[in-house]
Amino acid sequence: MFARKDIIEILKDESKNEWLFSLADKIRKDNVGDEIHLRGLIEFSNICKCSCKYCGLRSPNKEVSRYRILKDELLEYAKNAVKMGYKTLVLQSGEDEFYTQEKMVEIIKEIKKLDVALTLSIGERSYEDYQAFKEAGADRYLIRIETTDRQLYKNMHPNMDFNNRVRCLKDLRKLGYEVGTGCLVGLPNQTIESLADDILFFKEINADMVGIGPFISNPQTPLKNYPNGNFELSLKVMALTRIMLPDINIPATTAMETLNPNGRIIALQSGANVVMPNVTTTEYRAKYKIYPNKICITENPDKCRNCIEAKIKSIGRTISTGYGFSHPKQ
Repeated sequence: MFARKDIIEILKDESKNEWLFSLADKIRKDNVGDEIHLRGLIEFSNICKCSCKYCGLRSPNKEVSRYRILKDELLEYAKNAVKMGYKTLVLQSGEDEFYTQEKMVEIIKEIKKLDVALTLSIGERSYEDYQAFKEAGADRYLIRIETTDRQLYKNMHPNMDFNNRVRCLKDLRKLGYEVGTGCLVGLPNQTIESLADDILFFKEINADMVGIGPFISNPQTPLKNYPNGNFELSLKVMALTRIMLPDINIPATTAMETLNPNGRIIALQSGANVVMPNVTTTEYRAKYKIYPNKICITENPDKCRNCIEAKIKSIGRTISTGYGFSHPKQ
């Protein structure tokens, strides 16, 4: 375990990169093994009430072709994913108020009949909503903090409240979810010190899953003129997160591969143990444009799965056949 000053020093020191990645990979192997958990990602709505400055789905963006996938079609995607061998699914959307508690409970109950673990990533909701989703069968919930720097959070998230974001994470923990969070690396005016604080925050809340990706500038957002985040720095934040939380699940994010053609494989060799292939078809993929140049938007779900399986086997790792639950928390 590293203290805050150690984390800052490592993040700043490029000479320690290979040592860091190797250590993170060893800790990953010792604590969660060589299995990679594949989670089928269904992006079911790109409608969002929020105005996050870095995100292409932000409500003020009039250049996005909006869509919603309704229950029956969404269930077909889930069934197809199960046929492809997925044992865990992730339902992700913008913060779309169309999907009320009642609608989501119906969807969750139907998907759970398919014998899968289910992650929700649908944003800030009330305690009552989270409770209803859990009782309906949802297993995990992903809500990224993005940054623990309160001023930066305020600048990046107009009309949102950092304290409410933290409240959501605490509510999810209280209700017994596996709790996922994460951060963006390379936001304008972000400091190395605040990235260190992000890592310590993940440790503090005892996260079960942490997703880390580089900021990628979107021309349809207020941050269009800012440079992309740094791949190596993103990888270092991820590796340090593995060292600080040895037995959690860490995805190799698609944003990593947007900046580096081998980004996900490099991440899997630097501490990650999860990949979330997209099982939404191409008619929707290009419209879920959080950032530009997303990988695989023209590939069908079968091809995506076959591609990532081949890459995983090429580095001597195996595909898990289980549900991918994290180790019990001490």
